[in-house]
Amino acid sequence: MVNDKVLQIRKAIWQIPALIVLAAITAMLTNAWRSDGIPLIGDWSVKARFSDTAGDTVVISLELATEQFESGSALFLDARSESQYLEGHIQGALNLPWQSVDQYFMEMADRIDGSETIITYCDGESCDLSHELALFLKEMGYANVRVLVNGWTVWQQAGLPVE
Repeated sequence: MVNDKVLQIRKAIWQIPALIVLAAITAMLTNAWRSDGIPLIGDWSVKARFSDTAGDTVVISLELATEQFESGSALFLDARSESQYLEGHIQGALNLPWQSVDQYFMEMADRIDGSETIITYCDGESCDLSHELALFLKEMGYANVRVLVNGWTVWQQAGLPVE
């Protein structure tokens, strides 16, 4: 009886890794077979993560964003919540919170000129609010939309104008 249990445990110990390997091989083959498979090796750089549906980056450098700010050729949109916006934002930026974009977009649409560069920002390199807002604006027909990654922090650190 004890020997039977030991044999069953040994068999189970061998079967578990075998099942895991079999599942992994099946998953890899299915992924390779699918036309929309997930790449095994991906580009996780900031420029690759912040791209539009065509795969083109929407990232703008702080230097270029500053130039456009100083020349007045860009509209800055803060994608953070209204409370964060009220705590401080890039001078002249409008607040279009991503979480409430459906509520605020129609009243903001007349203030957004499609001919100028639109620069969205939020705070933190991993913050996706500005990227999601940029993609939304592109879908709404605005062609020249960019994302200032970690915008609020890098803008403050550079000592640029804030309100």
